[in-house]
Amino acid sequence: MMGAGYGYGMDMGAFGLIWFIVFAALIVIPFWRLLPKFGIPNWVALLSIIPLVALILLWVIAFKDKIDGERG
Repeated sequence: MMGAGYGYGMDMGAFGLIWFIVFAALIVIPFWRLLPKFGIPNWVALLSIIPLVALILLWVIAFKDKIDGERG
């Protein structure tokens, strides 16, 4: 007999991967569009999949003084 929860992750394999890709796209695409406006390279948006990095990026964007070289 299997233990409680054993194999649960294996049953959701493909479905879980699809949801991860959808979630990652919903997070990365807005960061990909916003970060260059604040002087941060696009590729940094890929790191926003990690929740702590996304939170740090939001703080950097929120307190950045310049957008495209203009005073905001």
